[in-house]
Amino acid sequence: MRAEMMSEMRVAPSILSADFARLGDQVATVMDAGARVIHVDVMDGHFVPPITIGPLIVNALAGQVHGAGGVLDVHLMIERPERHVQAFADAGADAITVHLEATAHVNFALNAVKEAGCRAGLALNPGTPAVAVTEVADLVDHVLCMTVNPGWGGQSFIESSIDKLTRLRGLLPASCTIEVDGGVDTETAPRCADAGATLFVAGSHVFGAPDPAQRYQALAASIGSI
Repeated sequence: MRAEMMSEMRVAPSILSADFARLGDQVATVMDAGARVIHVDVMDGHFVPPITIGPLIVNALAGQVHGAGGVLDVHLMIERPERHVQAFADAGADAITVHLEATAHVNFALNAVKEAGCRAGLALNPGTPAVAVTEVADLVDHVLCMTVNPGWGGQSFIESSIDKLTRLRGLLPASCTIEVDGGVDTETAPRCADAGATLFVAGSHVFGAPDPAQRYQALAASIGSI
């Protein structure tokens, strides 16, 4: 299954920071450079202030990403994500991450992701303790540790995240991937890797560079990515 590559050491460029006027070309640029996990940040204007994109964009990219041997990693920063899981699965998502803080029914939401045939992820905001994952650890394929506050690109990495990653690694089974999102660059990514992370979301660091392909490759090299 394609989504299994999310268990490998990889950089996942986030299209949140891409130029949407030429989104397909931007995705092709990083995939030609070696990217195989494309991260899609979905924001609703409620759980986080900005409004971004929805299933239509996932559907528009699915053929291109899957055709190049990649996966779509959809991060739902939206309230009551369980209401929208099926729409994103139908659009072509391979993995869907929901926020613990965004629903009173996280067990139900994660089961909905599984039932839709997608890899299930649980995201934690910086202020949410690592131990919160223990009640649903048996349902998650990956845990996304937010290393900035969700909602905006280009923020500075929160230093206390390193200790949190170490705690998460100790709480989760070895089969559960730890993903980091926020302030990821060639300095912070290796430190996160040392703490147990294997999947690294990077938006502005990659797509904000004059040469996104070169920046992607430099970041991948910093963590010894394949």
